[in-house]
Amino acid sequence: MAENKNYTCNDYREEMILLALRRKLADKDLSEAEKKRVQNEIRRIESQMGMS
Repeated sequence: MAENKNYTCNDYREEMILLALRRKLADKDLSEAEKKRVQNEIRRIESQMGMS
């Protein structure tokens, strides 16, 4: 059975930030340095959300 957790505005906000970062990562013109920064931010948010 699924966990009964209240879904908050902060949860939604973090999901939208994560989605935007993943879209940015798909940008072909992204420099290697920026790509690494985005990947690190994605990992940080996923960890914070308990996804990794």
